[in-house]
Amino acid sequence: MKAQVLLPKIFNFSFTYNSNNISLKIGDLVEVPFGKSKEIGVVWTHKPKDFKDIKIKKINKKVEKYSINKSLVEFIDWFSTYNMTSPGLTLKMAIGSKDSYTKKIDLSLKNQKKNTKKYKLNKEQMKALEYLDLVNNKFDVSVLQGTTGSGKTLVYFERIKKIIDKNKQALVLLPEIFLTNEFKSRFENFFGYQPAIWHSKITPKNKRIIWKGIIENKIHLVVGARSALLLPFKNLGLIVVDEEHDASYKQDEGVIYNARDMAISRAFFEKIPIHLVTSIPSIETYNNIQNKKFRHVKIVKRFNDYPLPKTKIINLNINKIKDKFISDETIRHVNIFLKKKEQVLFFINRRGFAPYLICQKCGFKQVCSNCSMYLTFHKKKNKAICHHCSLERRIKNKCKEEGDCNFIMYGPGVEKIFDEVQKIFPDNKVEIFSSDYMKKKKQTEALFNKINNNEVDILIGTQMISKGFNFPKLNCVVVIDADFSGRGYDLRTTEKNIQLYHQLSGRAGRFSSESLIIYQTLNPKDSTLNELIKNKSEQLLK
Repeated sequence: MKAQVLLPKIFNFSFTYNSNNISLKIGDLVEVPFGKSKEIGVVWTHKPKDFKDIKIKKINKKVEKYSINKSLVEFIDWFSTYNMTSPGLTLKMAIGSKDSYTKKIDLSLKNQKKNTKKYKLNKEQMKALEYLDLVNNKFDVSVLQGTTGSGKTLVYFERIKKIIDKNKQALVLLPEIFLTNEFKSRFENFFGYQPAIWHSKITPKNKRIIWKGIIENKIHLVVGARSALLLPFKNLGLIVVDEEHDASYKQDEGVIYNARDMAISRAFFEKIPIHLVTSIPSIETYNNIQNKKFRHVKIVKRFNDYPLPKTKIINLNINKIKDKFISDETIRHVNIFLKKKEQVLFFINRRGFAPYLICQKCGFKQVCSNCSMYLTFHKKKNKAICHHCSLERRIKNKCKEEGDCNFIMYGPGVEKIFDEVQKIFPDNKVEIFSSDYMKKKKQTEALFNKINNNEVDILIGTQMISKGFNFPKLNCVVVIDADFSGRGYDLRTTEKNIQLYHQLSGRAGRFSSESLIIYQTLNPKDSTLNELIKNKSEQLLK
């Protein structure tokens, strides 16, 4: 007997082996000879090829206890065809390293049951939960849309609880690694124990533990980034995609795919429901709702009936500001909140100090030699960095023209706003909330603790801060540059800005009846901005 075995390498095809009289089925993990080494592969779907005069190598052994479901095999085949990648590379994302199934691993996750907080759903949340509960044990896409701070997470937590009680597994996808810590604490408060967290930054040992726990159906909930989608669940009952509109679900290097769309496809192959959770749906999702392809339920009121922040548009054309980016009117509003010991966020969606470096004498621009994008100057590293390919360059006072250059730094980044805020508010504690300053786990945890303990007065943040974080004392948000632009290389700029600012407004006033979001703009009559402040963002998707 022969068997087709797919190896987790960059191959578009499986290899034919002699089964060596081993009883095999599709999805079994086997050890096979490959060149001078031994590899772990998976018995695949393709029919064995008929070789009459060629000597075929034998399968060494079957990896006992471990196999992936036929539904995952079919999904990997489809995934590879749809995304034009090799099935071998896709399989590698699913079965992990060889150590996962060859080393002995203690599967005890050390989850000691802790006291849980009691949450009572309001009428809107109960209605949404009942709507989601209507479909079980078959493929169904439903969209849970809710105003920021409306308690969407509690609704799908209750849904997950019912799935776990049936001894099934659940997967929650998040767009950013940084969100997993915030989510973990919410989950622990609700369920009493920690979920399994899966993303690229966890240790190889934890990856092995989680992989084994999933394939043996001993771990029932996984919270993860994009790569968690291909884990070998044995009894998957539900997929939740939180912040489904987020562009971070698109992976643009290595195996290129959109995790939100692939999650819907995996739910189809597994014949299970999937919930897309959002405050402002993506255009694709909105279109599918309108065409009745996706079910849709909406939560309008915030949890505990806290009001949405008041809005203030500050016209930068009236009082021209020179050599600074924060207006005097903004400063007056911010001081009111600081005097009440409440936190303030200054939002600027640009990392680094300045996004453009241009020679004042000859006009030479600092551009990336790899991808022709402008380099951003980072004061922390004293280097110009490309945010696309991570190229770094020290700034020299010479360019293509002979003689010294005088590079002018145009435009603000978080570091420049940080310097300005420190000069305006010298007596307040200021911190930067950006991926460049939160690369280490300890740094991230320390900053979260400071914010939650009200040891930080002012935050300077990029778009990362808009994604699901819950800061109780944050009641004022200042958008440094609120001018919308649909031009440039990205045709979806306006859509992304609508979603971003809507999410951003939801960070303020989650536990307060008085909160404010300030939009500094050169175009106060912009139709997109004015629709946004009326909370009619959905009208812009039509």
